[in-house]
Amino acid sequence: MAYRIDYSPTTDEHLRVLTARQRAMVFDGVDEQLEHEPGVETRNRKPMRPNPLAPWELRIEELRVYYEIEELPEQVVTIVAVGVKDRNRVLIGGKEIKL
Repeated sequence: MAYRIDYSPTTDEHLRVLTARQRAMVFDGVDEQLEHEPGVETRNRKPMRPNPLAPWELRIEELRVYYEIEELPEQVVTIVAVGVKDRNRVLIGGKEIKL
C-alpha cells in the first residue's frame, strides 16, 4: 500500500526560496522515493541522529528533504523541512540550521 505524502505548512516558505527546477526535483524525488517503503534505508534515504528537525533525511543532489513517518491509523509521510546542503551547512528557508 502506498503512503500518503503530506507537506507541513512550514515547507511552503522553504520551497519559495528554491528555484523552479529545484522545486520540481523535490516533488519528483519525494513522489519517487517516499511513496513506497519510506522507512527503508537506501543510498539516498537515511535515519538521522536525534535532532529537533526530523528523524529521516532524503538526499536529492544538493537538496535535503526532512520527513517523519506515521504508520497508524494510516500510512503517512509528513515532509517537515526542505533545504539546500552547501558543504557542511544546511540552509532551510534561506537560514542556516544546525543539525
